[in-house]
Formats: sequence, structure tokens, C-alpha cells
Amino acid sequence: MRLVLVLVLLLSSLPLSAKEDRPTILVVGDSISAGYGVAVDDGWVGRLSSRLDAKDYPHRVVNASITGDTTSGGRARLPDALDRHEPAIVVIELGGNDGLRGQPLEAMRANLRAMIEAARGAGARVLLLGIRLPPNYGRAYIDRFIGVYEALAEDTGVALVPRVLDGVGERREFMQDDGIHPNADGHEVILDNVWPTLLPLLKATSGAT
Repeated sequence: MRLVLVLVLLLSSLPLSAKEDRPTILVVGDSISAGYGVAVDDGWVGRLSSRLDAKDYPHRVVNASITGDTTSGGRARLPDALDRHEPAIVVIELGGNDGLRGQPLEAMRANLRAMIEAARGAGARVLLLGIRLPPNYGRAYIDRFIGVYEALAEDTGVALVPRVLDGVGERREFMQDDGIHPNADGHEVILDNVWPTLLPLLKATSGAT
């Protein structure tokens, strides 16, 4: 009995990574990945967990997304999340709120680059998700905004989904009444947009074929 108690105490004191042998996907995003306005399982991150299980991938998903977050917020909290979860893959979906608030694109670029470097420094593979701004922000600014993601992917070599809301943002049936956040059906499209680019990272970190 005493030996059992000692073993239980020992296991409970181990870090999560020592008790959980499955590779972790850490998602750091804003309301799009937090699943604002939909049930947890209906968001694209929740659907990702279900799809991974259905396709027999060993990965578990940790959703560290916060509605309203910016790249500066993500940059500040990423180191703790990396230490806590020791992810094999980090998905970064941030920048939309930077753009909506008119924050300098140079700062956004620097924050995203720092997150990429931190994730890689922790041994993780990185998937960067680009966000599209509403058309009222003007074509010139929108092109520069999207260009931040494209330039970072080219400079760093990380995997990129340049427009994760393709097929969603321009279709009313996939959006909530606010016209900003996807509904449950829209989140399914988002996952379909992410999946082909995520797939090689899954295979590289699980040995799946």
C-alpha cells in the first residue's frame, strides 16, 4: 500500500509531457481559433481533434487561443505554453486583431517572427495561418497585410495557409450575424483549408503514412 502511494505521488509530480506520450499540437490564436460564438466541438480546433482521432493520428490538441488576442499578446504568452506543453507542432493564427486595430505591420511581423523562432527553438514545427481583413480596409492595405504572412513563410520556411478564411468570409451562410466570426459550418471549411498543409507536419511527427 505504501509503495502504491509513493508511485501515485511520483506520477502526479511529473510534468505533463512525461505522463502524456502523445505528440501535442499547440494552437495559439484569437477568436477564430478560440471558436467565438460556437460550441467547443464545433470550432475548427475542436473539429481537428475529432478528425485526428478518426484518422488514427496520435496527436492531442491544446487550444491556447484567446478571443481578441493580438500578436503581441501571443508573443508574450507563448514561452510559458511551450514550457508547459512541449508541443511537436505549433499553429499560429494571429494578426487579425492587429489589422482591425490598425497596428503597425512592422510590429506584427516582428511578433510573428519571434513566435516562430521561439517555437522552433523549443523543437516544434510551425504552421502559420494568414487572416484576411474585411474589404473596407482597402486593397493596398489588405495586400500589405497578407504580404506579412507570405514574406515570413518565405524567409523562415514555415508552412503557411495564406488565407485560412477562404470560402468562408465572403459567404454569408458560413458567418455569424456579426459578419466577422464563422459559424459552425464555416469552421468546417476552415479545417478543410488547414488540413492539407498540416498533414505533412502530422506525418513528420507521428510516423503515419
